[in-house]
Amino acid sequence: MKVGVIGAGAWGTALAIVSAQGGADVVLWSYDGEYKHFECAGVPENMKLTANMDDLSDADAWLIVTPAAFFRETLAKATNSYKGQPIIICTKGAERETGAFTSEMLHDVLPQCHEFGVLSGPQFAAEVACGVPTGSTLAGTESARKIGKQILNKLYIEESDDVIGAEMCGMGKNAVALICGYNSIAAQGENDRAMIFTRAWNEVVELGLAAGAKERTFLRLCGIGDLFLSATSATSRNYAGGMAIARGEEPAGTVEGLFALNGLIERAKTLNVATPVLIEMKEKMGL
Repeated sequence: MKVGVIGAGAWGTALAIVSAQGGADVVLWSYDGEYKHFECAGVPENMKLTANMDDLSDADAWLIVTPAAFFRETLAKATNSYKGQPIIICTKGAERETGAFTSEMLHDVLPQCHEFGVLSGPQFAAEVACGVPTGSTLAGTESARKIGKQILNKLYIEESDDVIGAEMCGMGKNAVALICGYNSIAAQGENDRAMIFTRAWNEVVELGLAAGAKERTFLRLCGIGDLFLSATSATSRNYAGGMAIARGEEPAGTVEGLFALNGLIERAKTLNVATPVLIEMKEKMGL
């Protein structure tokens, strides 16, 4: 099996490595010809790097792992190379300008893609690349889930048909992790931190249910599992980004929670869902 991985940041490179270790021939696309290096993991012989999107045209499936901020732009670059393969979206978050989920951007740019899934769960890229046990939720069509499990056979995969729920969890945990990082410094005490954390996540769940998500999804790896990982550790870019904001510093790297928080609030307006905590925290952080 040949797999195309679009996006060579930390998460894209980690998924390319584990896909190759699982037996697939992997072509990793990088816009600048660079990829993330992990000290604990070398580059498998069956993994190749390219800056030419056409090298992915004959792949049996695509994994898209580009940041949400560049998701639509990257898909547009891939249009002429896409030949109807199943697509697994491995990006968490939403478009800053529109609040659109990644699956919605996929349908906009590649409407001919009918077999797709969303991978979401508690996943620090370095640990995945180094072989630390990792589990994820794979939500999508039956055929996309099947090929996704074949490709990512080194990971523990739980299946779901709740794409919106998985995406809402990924987007929501980014925003809540940002808030938790901020409150680790700015909150008045531990009680205050716990209260805001709980109320903020409850608003995410209410918003998800209003959008058509299933309640159980928020209890799965893509929900509480990813929330636990991202909202309790400074290793999380979003948590660390929130800490930086509380210190009056510029967050480092791509902090998806910055886009996700605004996206959640805007989507809540369209669904008539109250999100007072999310709005208050956005204002406190000056976003």
